[in-house]
Amino acid sequence: MPTHLNSRFLLIVGVVFFLAGTVLAFVAPIHLWFVYLRWAGLLAIALANPRRRSLTGWIFLSMLIGGELGFDRPQFAQQLRVFGDIFLRLIKLIVAPLIFATLVTGIAGHANLRSVGRMGLKSVVYFEIITTIALFIGLAAINLTHAGDGLALPHSAPAAQLPGTTTLHWDDFLLHVFPENIAKSVAENQILQVAVFAFLFGIALVRVPEARRAPMLKFCESLSDTMFSLTRLVMYYAPIGVGAALAYTVGHMGTSVLLPLLRLLLTGYGALIAFWLFVFVLVALLARLPLRRLARTVAEPASIAFATSASEAALPRAMEVMEEFGVPRQIVAFVIPLGYSFNLDGSTLYLSLASVFVAQAAGIHMSWSQQLFMVFTLMLTSKGVAGVPRAVLVVLLATAATFQLPTEPIFLLLGIDALMDMGRTATNVVGNCLASAVIARWEGELGSGPPAQGLTA
Repeated sequence: MPTHLNSRFLLIVGVVFFLAGTVLAFVAPIHLWFVYLRWAGLLAIALANPRRRSLTGWIFLSMLIGGELGFDRPQFAQQLRVFGDIFLRLIKLIVAPLIFATLVTGIAGHANLRSVGRMGLKSVVYFEIITTIALFIGLAAINLTHAGDGLALPHSAPAAQLPGTTTLHWDDFLLHVFPENIAKSVAENQILQVAVFAFLFGIALVRVPEARRAPMLKFCESLSDTMFSLTRLVMYYAPIGVGAALAYTVGHMGTSVLLPLLRLLLTGYGALIAFWLFVFVLVALLARLPLRRLARTVAEPASIAFATSASEAALPRAMEVMEEFGVPRQIVAFVIPLGYSFNLDGSTLYLSLASVFVAQAAGIHMSWSQQLFMVFTLMLTSKGVAGVPRAVLVVLLATAATFQLPTEPIFLLLGIDALMDMGRTATNVVGNCLASAVIARWEGELGSGPPAQGLTA
């Protein structure tokens, strides 16, 4: 008990010291004591119960330290970029096998779609409608706030030397969707082509007799679990990579870069709130679901997802509480895992928002038709990355490569991605819980099986 109180006291003191040093630096003449005050606060935060601090907590701390290093020692901070680049390379390393394995298992692992074809079709249609709405809400939000405007890129990547997006015609885009050599697609990190190949491969695998399908399906399941494990291993390096990225960003571009990032953060959470209010609530009302009871039901898995930034951490509890809500077990077991590949509401919303932010930051104007092309790309490339913290950065990098956007603004997003990941992951989990209840109501089976208790319409 005393240790717990000491940790809380250290955390409060650290936050107060850091905020005081930051505010004083803006309202009073610059003084060395302000720097000492901020570093004392960071030290107190670091000493506040480090053994129980989550990965997200370490990332927050590394962001503060990185920003402080960039502000105090800009020349030294610029030399830290290599550690951020290492993090990006490690993430890129896992994306192709991860998307391939998760999409194939998500399709071929549900070979019983023939026996429950109606429910499967309803689920996929529902997923695509909701995620498309999420994409357009993100698109509308960033076009409304223009959070990327005014962000000065480094001289090493001037916008004038970047190829524009006007050369991408619809027939070029359509042809680019289909791979001619899967090994080449993987080597060039063309994630859209990998996703299309995995989708076709999964459908073909369903058509193979069970005896021959099982070994390949087990291999893909094993590969998927291994890539999840590798991703979690890579994420142990995330505090170093994110801290180094923010240190380089502030040291190289100055604190002025933080204002557009703050605007992007506010834009992102504003869009998520709008999505919850105007989509989740409306869908629940149309499906005649009890809002208060549904909110109480999803609160726990949503909180787990928000704290861990990992959808898979909330999966067991999400399935359990939705069964208690009255969704039959066979629907819970089908819809929620399928939704983890096809119903990433929060992730898709952020991807559309962040992609246009990258173009705005680079001074590249994208017409509405080009943005719609990009939305279509994100509809495909955002599949299959649920349960992987911050994996949307990988999809964002792939989308930027497809549309010839610069990577410098994406590098900046590392500084706030941990903050955005919490909200979008919670949105993913709540979206899948809601989807299982909607499909159950659509099938006329909500509350029809145990262990539903006191279901009210």
